[in-house]
Amino acid sequence: MTTNPTSDVTPSAGSARTGLSVDALRRGVLDNLICLQARPPSIATPYDWYMALSYSVRDRMLARWAATVQNYVVRDLRVACYLSAEFLIGPQLGNNLVNLGIEDNARAVMQSLGQDLDTLLALEEEPGLGNGGLGRLAACYLDSLATLQIPSVGYGIRYEFGIFDQEIRDGCQVEVTDKWLQKGNPWEIVRPSVCYYAAFGGHTEKWTDEQGRFRVRWMPARMVKGVACDTPMLGFRVNTCNTLRLWKSEAIESFDLQDFNAGDYYQAVQEKVISETLSKVLYPNDEPEAGKRLRLAQQYFFVSCSLQDMLRILDLKGVHVSRFADMFAVQLNDTHPSIAVAELMRLLVDVRLLPWDEAWDITCRTLAYTNHTLLPEALETWGLRLFGRLLPRPLEIIYEINHRFLDDLRRKYPGDEARVARMSLIDESGEKKIRMAYLSTIGSHAVNGVAALHSTLLRQTVLHDFAELWPERFDNVTNGVTPRRFLLLSNPGLARLLDTTVGDGWVTDLTQLRRLEAYADHAAFHEQWRAVKHANKQVLAEQIRHVTNIDVDPDALFDIQVKRIHEYKRQHLNALYIITLYQRLRRNVEHGAVPRCFVFGGKAAPGYAMAKLMIRLITGIAEVVNNDPAMHGRLKVVFFPDFNVKNAQFIYPAADLSEQISTAGKEASGTGNMKFMMNGAITIGTLDGANVEIREEAGDENFFLFGLTAAQVERVRREGYRPAAHVESNAELREVLDLIAGGQFSRGDHHVFRPLVDNLLHADPFLVLADYADYVACQERVSAAWLDPARWTRMSILNTARSGKFSSDRAIAEYCERIWKISPVKIALE
Repeated sequence: MTTNPTSDVTPSAGSARTGLSVDALRRGVLDNLICLQARPPSIATPYDWYMALSYSVRDRMLARWAATVQNYVVRDLRVACYLSAEFLIGPQLGNNLVNLGIEDNARAVMQSLGQDLDTLLALEEEPGLGNGGLGRLAACYLDSLATLQIPSVGYGIRYEFGIFDQEIRDGCQVEVTDKWLQKGNPWEIVRPSVCYYAAFGGHTEKWTDEQGRFRVRWMPARMVKGVACDTPMLGFRVNTCNTLRLWKSEAIESFDLQDFNAGDYYQAVQEKVISETLSKVLYPNDEPEAGKRLRLAQQYFFVSCSLQDMLRILDLKGVHVSRFADMFAVQLNDTHPSIAVAELMRLLVDVRLLPWDEAWDITCRTLAYTNHTLLPEALETWGLRLFGRLLPRPLEIIYEINHRFLDDLRRKYPGDEARVARMSLIDESGEKKIRMAYLSTIGSHAVNGVAALHSTLLRQTVLHDFAELWPERFDNVTNGVTPRRFLLLSNPGLARLLDTTVGDGWVTDLTQLRRLEAYADHAAFHEQWRAVKHANKQVLAEQIRHVTNIDVDPDALFDIQVKRIHEYKRQHLNALYIITLYQRLRRNVEHGAVPRCFVFGGKAAPGYAMAKLMIRLITGIAEVVNNDPAMHGRLKVVFFPDFNVKNAQFIYPAADLSEQISTAGKEASGTGNMKFMMNGAITIGTLDGANVEIREEAGDENFFLFGLTAAQVERVRREGYRPAAHVESNAELREVLDLIAGGQFSRGDHHVFRPLVDNLLHADPFLVLADYADYVACQERVSAAWLDPARWTRMSILNTARSGKFSSDRAIAEYCERIWKISPVKIALE
């Protein structure tokens, strides 16, 4: 792995603050150990050393950050603003060492100080700023924006507690508070002077001012202060260091002295407690009304603070508000920030006093919307009653937007009231609700899906009427992942092999991996490739042993499915196959010529009972299989708890087989599939999301395909799906379901898995049973391929070689060219 800084990065070699040499970095670490950690080396703990090194790395980043900000301030340029409820950025120290090109220097420095760099890296907490693919995508995009030297800012919420840490107790998921900030965060820069106020509740007052303009004043019941917390986001071997700005909620007045003096101690701090709740926890449970209210408040809070921040920047630059859309391209990452449509209108009309039509033109030219799902439950809606009580003025603006839009619609489609009802921002079937995906679509100049299939289905289904009305607004930008974190950092052995084989240009141009195709049939290269994979599997095996106390064989086929636990992702289809394989092995041990280790990971939402039951089934299967002496050397099942970016960095490189088995038409894209492919895993999957494009790139012969297509899924549903028919015609499937229902994997308890079995037999909403037989047959093809090492290695090499399309650099370049209209800006250091 290349770790020397390029000539483009040339700060003073000797400065303890900015120098990249071993000597300068060593002086910086010792300075920060004493001056920031207040510890002499003789009594410093490993965590003190971690903090001192992190501050020293941050010092070197801040020199670049200052140059970047200064450049953006003095130049008349457009900035990409990425609004997301999640930024799953992962541990920062290792990533920043790689981006600066000083990993080897840091290792030498810490060794000279009696410390091991890998031990210090392991101490870093996973930042609790995201949950799954949505947040990780946002983080990958920040990496690519900086690496491609694109002026940009990420905006979100600085959660005090993440979604939760996952523990497995007695086979069940247990949610534990994620106290990721309890030891401090060396990467964060809190800016108390950069703060804004978000309003909630109250009422509005209307009047006509001296100029005859209709005016509205929002009289809120309470205000919450949002304080900026910045994290520098450095590009790879460039001087561009952009900003991730997260908002921390605070009370305007955190302590009421009068209440305190009157003896009401709790009331004295109540406002502080209520206000700070907004940024306490990622994704509160929105089953109860209070949870819904908090989630809506969170979304409005971070969106309002972010838009106010952009207006402040305009003022600092002396640019008139009429040029807002020329200066900012705001991307809405799914529907969580969709309230930006109404809030930007409020700020422009109520605060900056622009006429409605001018403000609407600015809003539409500024905003663009990325849709991430076709699932109805994930397309956010908010009840009018809740929305109106919490955000009365934004609701009035949404009514006005809808009124004007529907008038335009009636002019274009006279007499088509059915279309008007379908496209209205207000869903009036049952409880009246605001359709946030529609608000985003109406208020944006561009709408994109995140994989070719998803974008097609988006136009054909949930946003069909809008795509018919505005076909020019709809586009596709297939997701991507950063090769810096998920190959260079996570898989150093493979990175070194790639460097020596095709050169190191692949790190910023992943398409250069195509040169690997020339080595796909070289026996000597095969040996090197397999050696790297085996070493990675040994690392994962050791982690599994450490975390779960389960011994796995690195020579086995590592069959891995790690992602959020959800019925549509169908971890239970995988589980049904494992039971099938287990039964075959019990009847005929020779059937298991291919030793398998199945590894699962992922979190279920706290209120999602079926997903939690799926975890319980997997752990139950593991308990039975792993304790059966006949399975020794043949079959192992592992549920690896608390899957996150930190754990992913040793899971993806070790995978032989990547499970991407969602029901066709349900997964918007997926990004785990890309990370697996990049690291040489071969995909077994349906034609869903980005799997379609992965198969196109890798080649049909290097992808294990099974299952119904999206069109076939819809046809089966239309014709009337009867899941029990698949059980009646398949003895193996019937046996598997009987074993689950009979308590084989629940210590004899016949009731534990009854809801799951009944759901499959009588509803099976994601067609698990319909795809079972084809999936089992496909797994047999996997085993046959594994028995031919040359064939398998060739497939693995070609998957990595052809993964170039799935770099987030490509995705960001497409956003810049087609949606944002932004060009790179090179940053030079003084």
